[in-house]
Amino acid sequence: MDFFQAIILGLVEGFTEFLPISSTGHLVLAGRLLGLAQSDFLKFFEVFVQAGAVMAVVVLYWEIFLKNWLIWKKIMLAFLPSAILGFLFYKIIKRFLGDFSVILWALALGGLFLIIFEILYAKKRKNQPLATDISYKQALSIGFCQCLAMIPGVSRSAATILGGLYLGIERKIIVEFSFLLAAPTIIAASIFDFYKTIIDWSGNNMSIQDLWSLALGFMVSFVVALLAVKFLIRYIQRHSFISFGVYRIVVAVLFYFLVIRLAS
Repeated sequence: MDFFQAIILGLVEGFTEFLPISSTGHLVLAGRLLGLAQSDFLKFFEVFVQAGAVMAVVVLYWEIFLKNWLIWKKIMLAFLPSAILGFLFYKIIKRFLGDFSVILWALALGGLFLIIFEILYAKKRKNQPLATDISYKQALSIGFCQCLAMIPGVSRSAATILGGLYLGIERKIIVEFSFLLAAPTIIAASIFDFYKTIIDWSGNNMSIQDLWSLALGFMVSFVVALLAVKFLIRYIQRHSFISFGVYRIVVAVLFYFLVIRLAS
């Protein structure tokens, strides 16, 4: 991987991590466009730059992380299901991480679900009060929703946000909770993936350029994610997620015809 490729993947990760469009799916598809072959290093790089995006949340919401123990308990409860299932099904998840057909189907069907959900949600919740806080039961339910993101292309943000909206949580609150939940989820995944890399692949095989690529992708992802988080918070004040649903379907169709069909 050269530095240009590392920058592009960092941009993709930083912009897509907190939007309901699947950062993992976009990283895999971007890697395909850049001509990068699926490898253990590329999979590790994808997880590592996700940690860069999470650092943006830590910086933006540092007061909550340091001072609000009640929120922390709810975040850790929501993190628990994905931690357990991620540990148990690690090898299966990694096996399907680069499966383009799974990613494209997940992007398309997830986009369709976003559109349908927003239409039904708007009708169902129009004149009903919304929750102003998240209970422990809701936090655990959101945690199980997050487990759906183990399927490449589903989107962790979409799964948790839509799950929260279905539970009656106010839109801005569930979006910010999804941001906060990303911190332990992705940091734990990065640490575990690094450990598995040392055991199964041996990080000693990384070159100096590989290390610089990791650092560059991390920093780019961090800076872009700062902007993406602020963008989404402003966006949800006036818009639904329907446009993201349309975008997911368009991307899936374009990649199917421009990449997979042409390659065959």
